[in-house]
Amino acid sequence: MDRDTAGSLNAAIDIGTNTVLLLVGKLEDVQLNPVHEEQRVPRLGKGVDADKNINPEATQRVIEALLEYKARLAADYPTVEKVTVTATSAVRDAANREEFMAEVKKQTGFDIRLLSGREEAEWTAAGALSMLEITSETETLILDIGGGSTEIAQLFEGDIKDAHSFDMGSVRYTERFLKDNPPTEAQIIDCQAEIARLFGSRPFEAAETIQAVGVAGTLTTLAALAQGITEYQPEKLNGFALSLEKVQQVIEWFKEEPYEELIPLNPRMLEKRADIFLAGMLILEGFMQHFKLQHIKVSTGGIRHGALLKSE
Repeated sequence: MDRDTAGSLNAAIDIGTNTVLLLVGKLEDVQLNPVHEEQRVPRLGKGVDADKNINPEATQRVIEALLEYKARLAADYPTVEKVTVTATSAVRDAANREEFMAEVKKQTGFDIRLLSGREEAEWTAAGALSMLEITSETETLILDIGGGSTEIAQLFEGDIKDAHSFDMGSVRYTERFLKDNPPTEAQIIDCQAEIARLFGSRPFEAAETIQAVGVAGTLTTLAALAQGITEYQPEKLNGFALSLEKVQQVIEWFKEEPYEELIPLNPRMLEKRADIFLAGMLILEGFMQHFKLQHIKVSTGGIRHGALLKSE
């Protein structure tokens, strides 16, 4: 997505367990205006759940993505004043995280800010709401399903009331539970049981009228499938009300077929996500069931948007 780039620009890069995301944007009257977005899928967190280390091949894939982004910024957005680079669950969990961050610094020049689970939830919440027009008077839950962790932030009147990071994510739970393709019924039941247990292990005092907003690839891909959108179109994804019924319908598709056979449903959105998509949907289903939600609003905002909001 490209827009007029006149004025002061900042950039944010979010190194996640599955993706590395770039956002160039500017603040105008406290409003965040995205100028350019890109995505790479180097899957940094592959194997981290079991091995507790980031492997050299994954490190190099991330570095290649960062170097591509650095070249993009130099060529197309030379007026960018600040680049904030964040890392989350996969790096937090890795025993060799210091070595990973040092290698990134050596090859790219980027210093990584390693976010805590609480910071990840708070930055995501700020970024998610920046892309939506919703009333701040209503209590809101922000859900971020990542590759290695899932964050919930609870907001009231625009302020963080509570937040927590759960050690479950679409990559982590695919590797841990959904080992067959398609997974067996027993694998799915075990995954659902652990999701329900984790959500129940950390209570939130949620109002009955609470609204929910979801971010990241599971939500945006589901919203695209629900609307028949074949390209990434934030203007159609932001604010879309995704129903529990639709989530469960798509879960049924992915339970019954090898994930490769479902990529043609939406190649653009599913090509690099199809193998971990079911785990993400099961986490979303568990969240909606736990909080008794029939709908959740989708936002294309996230950590990188929160980083730009906090960069001023």
